[in-house]
Amino acid sequence: MKLTIQHLRQQAIATSLFRPTTLRRALDRLGFVQADPIRAPARAQDLILRHRVKDYRAGDLDRLYAALGLEEDFLYAYGFMPQSTWRLLHPRMAKKLSAAEKKVLDVVAHHKQIHPRELEAYLGRKREVNPWGGYSKATTRTLEALHYRGILRIARREKGIRLYEAAKPQEEVLESPERLRQLVLLMAAILAPISEQSFQATLRLFSRGAPALEGRLGAVKKMLASGDLASAVVDDVRYVWPAGNAARKKAEERVRFLTPFDPLVWDRRRFEHFWGWAYRFEAYTPLAKRKLGYYAMPMLWRDDVVGWVNIAGKVEAGFAKGAVMDAAFRREFEAEVERFRVFLGIDRLPVS
Repeated sequence: MKLTIQHLRQQAIATSLFRPTTLRRALDRLGFVQADPIRAPARAQDLILRHRVKDYRAGDLDRLYAALGLEEDFLYAYGFMPQSTWRLLHPRMAKKLSAAEKKVLDVVAHHKQIHPRELEAYLGRKREVNPWGGYSKATTRTLEALHYRGILRIARREKGIRLYEAAKPQEEVLESPERLRQLVLLMAAILAPISEQSFQATLRLFSRGAPALEGRLGAVKKMLASGDLASAVVDDVRYVWPAGNAARKKAEERVRFLTPFDPLVWDRRRFEHFWGWAYRFEAYTPLAKRKLGYYAMPMLWRDDVVGWVNIAGKVEAGFAKGAVMDAAFRREFEAEVERFRVFLGIDRLPVS
């Protein structure tokens, strides 16, 4: 059977928007949930999980993070992951510890968990230039470096601030080629089906997630040849996904408000090919140049992204190809607004 855009859209939706389950099972199935600190109207990780976790409420991930034994780290972006994913990312590098890192580890060894502010009491409040040209506290930079190397882990957060503790050494580390293979399959599954061009760009971002793993940029072609990845060409674009039966089913009669970081809309190139219009994340766009809004959330109806909503005390909808006016859409739009109100834990969420 020759695949069409319709087939790929159905595959993307069925693969990503699985039946809601427990938070632990959803995180194990996803393998990674991208994080973003903007709360407009909620953080990206919460907005992603609300579609995949039964009865999910904003902030549940933070509240249950420690109990679930999760990790924060960088894959192709920064986010949350089960330890099964975290173990594939480490070890990242083998260079010797600096004098500053040794001092920090000595202090951490005498604390079950440590807040960056506590560390300053031992090591001072010296500042240094960060990679963005601004200033950061040297102690915080050192904590972040040790976390990146997998020597420290994020134990939990306190009012948004990371608290650190020593990470347990891995008892068994997979050989690098197998780690790379499993990580590539994981990312392909999260974003499937993804164009080969976009996936190569994602693997370049992944160089920060696993800098010691060689062969990243040749991995796609190698895994297509081995049968680990499947592919199809639609409209002269090659899409790839993990080999096996591609999930595909009739779309639900349901409206969903998606975060700009949701796996279903993450790849802007695929978004435009699948749904026929250009979505842009405009939080960092000057107000006068915004077309959709500060935090416009793509709006999925059945198997089509028909527009977007902005939610800031009220719901404002916009449509990409003309307003959808049928009764079924209006009913399901109102149902999604109500689900969103409950998710946020607020009394009212009017529609303008």
